[in-house]
Amino acid sequence: MSADLEQVRTLSLQEHGLATVATTRADGTVHSSVVNAGVFDDPVTGAAGVAYVAIGKAHKLALLRRAGHATVTFRRGWNWLSVTGATHLVGPDDPDPGFDPAGLPRLLRDVFVAATGTHDDWDEYDRVMAEERRVAVFIRADRIIGNS
Repeated sequence: MSADLEQVRTLSLQEHGLATVATTRADGTVHSSVVNAGVFDDPVTGAAGVAYVAIGKAHKLALLRRAGHATVTFRRGWNWLSVTGATHLVGPDDPDPGFDPAGLPRLLRDVFVAATGTHDDWDEYDRVMAEERRVAVFIRADRIIGNS
């Protein structure tokens, strides 16, 4: 069944943004992990999709850089939706000429909030994100499937 991003947003909010993201390793096997993600447009391309914040040393970032695509799946009970598409990374180790690096702290906050995150001290959040070389990961909604 095909679905749209509003359905994805509704389902993601029901599960506090908790999702599984999957990409492929060089040998073709699947690498997956759990993240907090939310519906978010790519700030450079404007493409609609899903985003999350990853720690800079995460193995999945190396895989995403190589593969260039991922699937993120949200589920609540028996209902699920998957967004599959090209990936775009924006961070200190993934600069984009179309994005001003000075805007990275705000971007990481906005993606975190879209994934249902909250924080009591945004200055501390910004400090930790910079220290951990956090990256905003965008997955373009090339295909959305599910049973919701």
